[in-house]
Amino acid sequence: MDNASLLSRIVTSALILTLVGLIMFWFPNWVFTLLASSMIGMALAEYFEIAEKKGVEVYKHFGIIIGMCVPITVYFQKGLEGYFTLEPFFLVIACLFIFVLQFTRRDGSQALASISVTLFGLLYIAWFFSFFIKLKFMPDGALLVAFVILVTKIGDVGAYLIGGTIGKHNLIPRISPRKTVEGTIGGLICSVVAAVASKSFLPSFPYGHLLVLGFLLGILAQVGDLAESLLKRDCGVKDSGAILSGFGGMLDLIDSLLFTVPIFYFYVEILMKR
Repeated sequence: MDNASLLSRIVTSALILTLVGLIMFWFPNWVFTLLASSMIGMALAEYFEIAEKKGVEVYKHFGIIIGMCVPITVYFQKGLEGYFTLEPFFLVIACLFIFVLQFTRRDGSQALASISVTLFGLLYIAWFFSFFIKLKFMPDGALLVAFVILVTKIGDVGAYLIGGTIGKHNLIPRISPRKTVEGTIGGLICSVVAAVASKSFLPSFPYGHLLVLGFLLGILAQVGDLAESLLKRDCGVKDSGAILSGFGGMLDLIDSLLFTVPIFYFYVEILMKR
């Protein structure tokens, strides 16, 4: 394991977690929404650049602007009374405009690929990540956000450290050569431990739910990480970007959260009826 890379990851993680923690607990919800919107914008920019390296022409600037607006529509939907469901309506309008933009192109080749990649980016990154805003508006929303980040990221760290230390058996080498079975199991165990330990600040959550959530989010976090690795491998890219020291790009940082956040929201909303 590269000690310099590990130190860089630790420092970057500490700075990011401090910033997110301050905004979550000490600033109003609109600041948290703007932070989520900014992160979505950076992740989408990286995603579209990856797609362009594959040779797919995408509506990069339009997609970034629309993607950054998604969490803002969620904010107004959840923060103000009398608003109907804005985000699906907004995504439908975005889809309409993407087709209209396609009509204006002289060259109609790659229309399916261009439209599909742009819309997938809005769904995969912008919409999934915007569930953080929905979560924040729930009772004890800041603690719920902290929980899902904690369980997801401790699982990431555990998988990285254990895999780098004792990992010998590759998990899916054609997708991610560095990921090992040992690291995957270790990361899952770390997620479960983190979830159960969260009883200290989420006393209303029964241990049974915390145990299930630890397993569920631990698995989803690793699926999210592998999903981004699959996209990068297909496009011949190692990291989504270089904006974050030790991690790569913003998409590399949030990839494991893209599945855990919406599933956690639905779990709490439906099964725990909060």
